[in-house]
Amino acid sequence: MAENAVELAGSPTADELTTTHLGLVAHVVRETVRNLPAHVSRDDLHSAGLTALVKAARAFDAERGVPFAHYAITRIRGAMVDELRSIDWASRSVRRRSRDIETARGELAVALGRVPETAEVASSLGMSVAEVEGTVGDVARAQVLSLQGDGERDYEQTLVSSTPTPEDQLLRQERLSYLVDAIAELPERQRVVVEEYFLAERPMAEIAETLGVSESRISQIRAEALVLLRDAMNLALDPELVPVPERPDGCVARRRASYFQAVAARHDAGMRRPVPRGGLAALLDEA
Repeated sequence: MAENAVELAGSPTADELTTTHLGLVAHVVRETVRNLPAHVSRDDLHSAGLTALVKAARAFDAERGVPFAHYAITRIRGAMVDELRSIDWASRSVRRRSRDIETARGELAVALGRVPETAEVASSLGMSVAEVEGTVGDVARAQVLSLQGDGERDYEQTLVSSTPTPEDQLLRQERLSYLVDAIAELPERQRVVVEEYFLAERPMAEIAETLGVSESRISQIRAEALVLLRDAMNLALDPELVPVPERPDGCVARRRASYFQAVAARHDAGMRRPVPRGGLAALLDEA
């Protein structure tokens, strides 16, 4: 009786779930290593993913109504993020300062028409020259080198890199992926406003004229869409950030739940409708 209470009749066992979903691990490894430096071990990522799959299979509760593939793949990706974090020796604060420095360097280069001096970068950020140089040095020392090398990479280029960390790349790639699916599943009018404002970069006045409403209404629709997009991504990647509805059985909560389920189903099925990607980065930052 106790076993029947835990496991539904005819439900696959944890071992069966693990065996039949091994392809998920290989899939996540493939999509992850595409944008990572050569020194990141594919085998280590695969091992972390397999461990996460086994744990997901043991903890899975079919009665919750969530497909196992969706449940497992989120945990597999999370385990790989943790693995990437473990090989990144620089602290988050150092990485954040490094990104700020590179952003300032790029903006100054555009404004000045030349490569800015370190003192100019420091001044624009309210930092000292020593702080800027120290951050750059910290990031350089934190760069992990592959002992084997690939024969194609100059170690001087490997040591000093301004590219995002593997963890940052994976998280941003995953959020962009969910963002594309979340946009596609928005209610029609919200989807049009998001695509026209963020992706086509049209002024609100033009969008309002096209839809026959006021600019203030477009601003309201945009704000409502951003809330839905943010919560859809957080539900998949950071569930604790999703607010609990005041009335879980209310119409608004049911519509939101239906939207979240549609986004998850689209993501799992890989049926992404093409969306212009020009403004996705800005939209991702705002959502």
